[in-house]
Amino acid sequence: MAARPRLSTAARAVLGTVLGAVAARTAYAALRRRPPRGEATWTRTNHRGEPLTLLEGPAFAAGAGAAAAVVPGLPVKVRAAALLAGLGSGALGAYDDLYGAASSKGFKGHLGALARGEVTSGAVKILGIGGTGLAAAALVSRGPLDTVVNGAAIAGCANLANLFDLRPGRAIKVGLLTGGPLLAASVLRGSPAAAVAVAVPLGAAAALLPEDLGERAMLGDAGANALGALLGLAAVTTLGRPGRLAVLGTVAALTAASEKVSFTKVIAANPTLNRLDMLGRRPVEPKKADQVEPIEPVGSVEV
Repeated sequence: MAARPRLSTAARAVLGTVLGAVAARTAYAALRRRPPRGEATWTRTNHRGEPLTLLEGPAFAAGAGAAAAVVPGLPVKVRAAALLAGLGSGALGAYDDLYGAASSKGFKGHLGALARGEVTSGAVKILGIGGTGLAAAALVSRGPLDTVVNGAAIAGCANLANLFDLRPGRAIKVGLLTGGPLLAASVLRGSPAAAVAVAVPLGAAAALLPEDLGERAMLGDAGANALGALLGLAAVTTLGRPGRLAVLGTVAALTAASEKVSFTKVIAANPTLNRLDMLGRRPVEPKKADQVEPIEPVGSVEV
């Protein structure tokens, strides 16, 4: 009996993208029909003062997780790492979405509160995502040093993605722009496991982008943390040690910068970045004479 022809790396990547997209849309539709603990639990007010839902985040985490569980081409350890990183970060992000307080902000704020003996939801998330990142890294790494580097990269990417989730579609656009080259590199190198690992979250994110750009929903901590963690995992399974160290250094530098600089102001001041940021979004309404634009504090995003 003739053996079944094996799918090419490109075909596996396409399949992963489609499965991620279908699973995310299915999860979003199901959550919108029957929101856990009621719709009001997940409703927030955006920068325009309009209501939107945070259910996009759990839908992304659940959809990407379901697709990673069934998509062909993932070794058992990579599949387990994807489930651990994505669902773990998503669950911790959802906890912060629902129970987080605004009293402490940023790494400095949460760790400072922890030093004073106050355990904030953000501190729980920092420690939890660090733990799940290391655990996921241990499944795909060679030796303790690689595990530490890879775990820090996964956790750092989870946090960094959340720092961009301040305007419609921004975090997903950053994810697509950074994940796209990883996907192309994996396909060109003929690395099916790496290609599938990055294709699944990219497909899930792209499928939910219209809801985000339309200001009907947002990723929140649950979705942004899960997206970043999965892309971080894809990076550490695709790149060699120099590339992984470069990713970790870049993530650390941007995270440190976020404590001092507003990403939104930097993007708005750069014409190219601003055009990309506004692509597909509703136009910004002109401010009324008596309307004062709210100030975005530096490091204001929950980590």
